[in-house]
Amino acid sequence: MNKRRSASAGPAPLPLRNGVAPSRVHLPPGPWVRLLDFLLERFEHVPPDILRARLARGDIVDDAGLPQTLDSPYQPLRWLWYYREVPAEAPVPFDLPVLFRDDRLVVVDKPHFLASIPGGRYLRETALTRLRAALDLPLLSPIHRLDRDTAGVLLFCADPESRGAYQTLFQSRAVRKEYEAIAPLRADLGLPLVYRSRMQARAGHFTMQETPGVANSETFIELIEVIAAAAPGPRDDACGDAKQACDAAPEGGLGRYRLRPHTGRKHQLRVHMSALGLPIRNDSFYPELQPYAGSDDFSRPLQLLARAIEFTDPYSGRPRRFESRRRLCAGGAV
Repeated sequence: MNKRRSASAGPAPLPLRNGVAPSRVHLPPGPWVRLLDFLLERFEHVPPDILRARLARGDIVDDAGLPQTLDSPYQPLRWLWYYREVPAEAPVPFDLPVLFRDDRLVVVDKPHFLASIPGGRYLRETALTRLRAALDLPLLSPIHRLDRDTAGVLLFCADPESRGAYQTLFQSRAVRKEYEAIAPLRADLGLPLVYRSRMQARAGHFTMQETPGVANSETFIELIEVIAAAAPGPRDDACGDAKQACDAAPEGGLGRYRLRPHTGRKHQLRVHMSALGLPIRNDSFYPELQPYAGSDDFSRPLQLLARAIEFTDPYSGRPRRFESRRRLCAGGAV
């Protein structure tokens, strides 16, 4: 069951539950006699027995918090509230340290494999849900997002009235973002460089592709360190204290790159690096989508890190810079 947003919806009659906010669905005018008839049609992907069981338990309530039942009549132009359920959600075994907190901002160092916000297969194992529960901040909301596969600096707003000013910074490109990535070396590629291309979503797919036309994405890319020579070895010093042995370096070796995106297209850094023949280490999307194994291999995170975010605070006028404390490893964990 998915949420539908509307400005006319009132406050939620249900509280946070273990950091999870209630979802809602609007009831439009229609021919349904019973509420169950509408729910069966609206959520056709949900097994009917599950919908009936939720109504029987009183898990779905109206704006006044009154539980709906199997015999409830259909009453249009109102909202129903419920807690979304995700079966068999695997825990992400990494911490989510808070780098900074005041009355407006909460800045965290997100690990790989943890989604920024609830969606799809992820509900409790998300940064937003964890923080709402751990910090007792039911109104906490994201200012921007990181891909689930990407680790690093992530900003949230603790004051709903202040969120818009911070989001405007991102929308107006007044935020300077710096990433690190581990990828193959290319001796024939002149770095540093600025890479531009036109990106759009693949039809019927969640990945992105480059297409002809005016560029709508731009990234500055530079090599900052050679971390693995072409000759393979059993372990790379870049792994530091990581317990897993690193994979052997590919032919040509591995490098650490600094990436500064000027735009913020979905998967932009992954697409741009792949297009240059520098696919980011452990990327299962680019250049080719790898089949999902049914579970995450936590020993092989995508080697992409949101290293730092810098901007001028819209309230204090002071410069802000937040840096991740994580390190990338050429083969294993951060």
